[in-house]
Amino acid sequence: MPSKKVLIILSDAHSFPLHKTSGSDAGKVVDQPSGFFLQELAKPLQKLLDAGHEVTFASPKGQEPTTDPNSESLLAYAGNFYERRRELELIERMKRENGFSHPLPFSTISNEKLATFAGLFIPGGHAPLQDLGDDPELGRILRYFNKENKPTAAICHGPYALLSTKKTGDGSFVYKGYKITCWSDTEEKMMEKVFGGEIEKVETALRNEGAVMVEGMPEKIGGTTLHRELVTGGNPLAANALGDRFLRMISV
Repeated sequence: MPSKKVLIILSDAHSFPLHKTSGSDAGKVVDQPSGFFLQELAKPLQKLLDAGHEVTFASPKGQEPTTDPNSESLLAYAGNFYERRRELELIERMKRENGFSHPLPFSTISNEKLATFAGLFIPGGHAPLQDLGDDPELGRILRYFNKENKPTAAICHGPYALLSTKKTGDGSFVYKGYKITCWSDTEEKMMEKVFGGEIEKVETALRNEGAVMVEGMPEKIGGTTLHRELVTGGNPLAANALGDRFLRMISV
């Protein structure tokens, strides 16, 4: 299989806004530590590398990405120490070899350069809530991939970035009518109990813009949703299936 180039979209944010509803900060908006969710990046990334593809990382301003601290816990790996170590080591290798610590700023990626990429992938974690959904340069990039019908993948909170297409062009949401799976409102409400505050709901935000949200038991246990060039998954359990499906899409 010939090697192809894949653009991986990351957030610059190290936190996301949490509207506190309990504790000493009740009534305030605080910065809740976050970043990309380790498994949601590492599993599809490893599949791309194993297939011989080349990856390029990009973010709003080219700042070093941060791992969501919750995704590094053994609990997130169901106690699998070796799997966690493999994926942490993969990210460390990306820092040494693939420019992970210095992603390309979105504004530096011309449409001519976008033409060199076979696909685009957006991992989750809460960080996209901070700076991806309203970034006009990301909106330009996603509009390009949508227009050219190039494979696009997003998982968990990653689909929130699709809203950026409203910030450029004619201001329309180019994924209106698309079937999309993401981190559900039900799952987010569980996290709100953990964090003691309210969080922007990705499912509701996308539905309000005309997306057809696909949520249910199959999606909660690792299923993925494909509509035209867009494949999406709802949570870390979908990371392997999303990676496999995306890999097949760019291999056509």
